[in-house]
Amino acid sequence: MPNADLLIINAAELVTCAGFSHSPARGADQGRLGIIEAGAVAVADGRILEVGATADLLTRHNLPTDQVLDAHGGVILPGFVDAHTHLVFAGDRSAEWESRMQGKPYLEILREGGGIQSTVEATRAASQDDLLANARKWMRRCLAGGTTTVEIKSGYGLNRDDELKMLEVARQLGAEGPIAVVATYLGAHVVPSDYKDRRSEYLDLVESTAREVAQRNLARFFDVFCEEEAFTLAETERLLGFAQDLGFGLKLHAEQFTAFGAAGLAAQMGATSVDHLERLDDEGLAALKKSVALSSTKGTVAVLLPAVAFHLGLDRNPPARRLIESGVPVALATDLNPGSAFTPSMPMVITLATRRLGLTTAESIMAATINGAHAVGLGAETGSIEPGKRADLIVCDIPHHKWLGYAFGWNPARTVIVGGAVIIPERLPGPGLD
Repeated sequence: MPNADLLIINAAELVTCAGFSHSPARGADQGRLGIIEAGAVAVADGRILEVGATADLLTRHNLPTDQVLDAHGGVILPGFVDAHTHLVFAGDRSAEWESRMQGKPYLEILREGGGIQSTVEATRAASQDDLLANARKWMRRCLAGGTTTVEIKSGYGLNRDDELKMLEVARQLGAEGPIAVVATYLGAHVVPSDYKDRRSEYLDLVESTAREVAQRNLARFFDVFCEEEAFTLAETERLLGFAQDLGFGLKLHAEQFTAFGAAGLAAQMGATSVDHLERLDDEGLAALKKSVALSSTKGTVAVLLPAVAFHLGLDRNPPARRLIESGVPVALATDLNPGSAFTPSMPMVITLATRRLGLTTAESIMAATINGAHAVGLGAETGSIEPGKRADLIVCDIPHHKWLGYAFGWNPARTVIVGGAVIIPERLPGPGLD
């Protein structure tokens, strides 16, 4: 066994989320946290070396005090995996948000050129350097809340140059670290206003840009917003099939405003994840359940985004309990974006999931860690505290894991460890500072 270079000790609970590296947790296993009381973790070269009781690991690893981190009776968790964000953007939509709070429907705003179109205009006008500077601020906010892996979508350029610009920013963020970045090409977010009467041409543009994205290795996944005011089911199937042939993993914005049949299509095509699902119907649920039953290791992960309904004051939430009871693996994500979910906080999402979706705190933690990792294709790399995995950990200033659901309005992350590097959130530069 190699020598440890970091030892984290004295956790009241070490929440491992272990045992699901090859396939996501589902059904009753969704709440199986794998807790070690009085736990500790040994790290070597950025990887988890050993987990166990503090007394045992202290006996086996004699490290100098500057390589020992005391959890002081807090809770150690895997780093959060935020499996759905739109973190690269320009501008804000606070005025639009106030209109929505007064009852104006989102699809009406979208038809009037607001919503995504508004952010598209701001993002197109921004330079790559400006987008990078803004994205760095949001990455610091994510990191401070315990996020160690983040998925970042394009989708606010909606032309070749600006979509590539966004993905270049995502690649730069990943290169800078410390948060690991998984990029997704979302050229099929909506049809931009300059292609309003040329839909077929825009589909061609999405495909030609996707080919270039693949050639330049700028994104791992391809996503489509399948919805009444975005892309039809037939258009979505065409685009996903094209992307699959290029080697992309598939994702899908589905059943957010209408039961469109998108969840069934995602399951049929073997999508890695299907996201939103506020309007998921019985047929879509059955299709997702079938996708899991046909695969012992894969199956489409349902990524739920409770911050959207909260931020917009909506009553409709996805059927989280029915998904879990059907054996569909559930993940959680922020959907960080300037329109419908303006938050980088995975702890807040866990809080909302317990209150709005009916998940237990344990189910929410699994959804925010190992199942989130599977939703971005990294279940074997991160999302749980097991030997060999990347040392992505959070030391939380709470006495019990249930506080993640019980408490709210403050950040529980005392220390964040990314790839073995120890980061103290309170010492990070302020989110609005350079």
